[in-house]
Amino acid sequence: PFFAVVTGTKRKMSWTRKILLLLGFLSTLAAVALIAVAVTQNKPLPKNIKYGIVLDAGSSHTNLYVYDWPAEKENDTGVVQQVEVCKVEGPGISGYSQATEKAGPSLTQCLRRAEEVIPPSQHPETPVYLGATAGMRLLSLENKDAADKVLSSVEKTLRSAPFSFQGARIISGQEEGAYGWITINYLLGSFKQSGWRKFLHILKSRSETSGALDLGGASTQITFVPDETPYESPESWLHFRLYGKDYKVYTHSFLCYGKDQALQQKLAWDLQTIENSSLLDPCFHRGYQRTINIRDFYRNPCTSAEKKQLPFDQLHIQGEGDYQKCRRNIQNLFNKTGCPYSSCSFNGIYLPPLQGDFGVSLCILQLSITHNIRRAET
Repeated sequence: PFFAVVTGTKRKMSWTRKILLLLGFLSTLAAVALIAVAVTQNKPLPKNIKYGIVLDAGSSHTNLYVYDWPAEKENDTGVVQQVEVCKVEGPGISGYSQATEKAGPSLTQCLRRAEEVIPPSQHPETPVYLGATAGMRLLSLENKDAADKVLSSVEKTLRSAPFSFQGARIISGQEEGAYGWITINYLLGSFKQSGWRKFLHILKSRSETSGALDLGGASTQITFVPDETPYESPESWLHFRLYGKDYKVYTHSFLCYGKDQALQQKLAWDLQTIENSSLLDPCFHRGYQRTINIRDFYRNPCTSAEKKQLPFDQLHIQGEGDYQKCRRNIQNLFNKTGCPYSSCSFNGIYLPPLQGDFGVSLCILQLSITHNIRRAET
């Protein structure tokens, strides 16, 4: 009996030890699992980042921009950031009207830069889009066949890149102005104002958004949200829904009033009174010289309306460097008589009362334009 009791006790101790060992092993597994969970939670999860490429084909040059954004949208609006910019060498694509086949290849260097920035695995799903602005709008008016061939060359190059081609087209002046307005207010954070910022805007009687005045080489755009203004000139309005809020935006593009084309218009005005083939131009510094072919000059849609028969084929221009005289000459470009609406800017173009702050590119010509807009308003 004693032997039996001892044997039974040893058996009980053996089972107890096994249970303890099993419990210890399970506790160790639980601890390892908890550590693994903690490490996983503290380690940032891989971001689902998407990329996009936009080529802004302006009148004087083209820029390639690479953007990225989280796949998840915020209130149905993507949160985008710029990660790379590449300035294309050479003129804008409209500058290839005499050699249209070179327009597309001019973009190659910057497209290769985009290939380096964007992970190769994401190249096939990365959209690439080119939007051409006023330079190509003018070329299309002057020589539609050349404009079409330029776009065809550009499309061929973009399709040969390893990205997802989404289009290459000439955007309207309205679109150009609207995109500038969205960009400025996105960067300023105007679309995602917190409660206290909205309260401050109310106290200061200021618009929640800023206006955009964009001076290009061939056109100037003005875009803003007016404050309870009459709905005139329906073609001047666009509607957007951004971050869950609706915006009614006024926009207009003044074709031929970019810095380069406005100076061309000024020169056309000067040619109306010129008597010989030399011109002192007050808008250029002393020592500046250039020669233009009269025939080429009047091919420009911005100056063709002022075409005049002249007894010479070339015009020699010298800089005079007279600011006040230049300013008076520039004023001649703005026709402030006659307005079919409640208020106008110039040339009979509807302009509601200016509202809020504006993001403006500063230069003498643009200040002159805004000065005339404000004078026309009053």
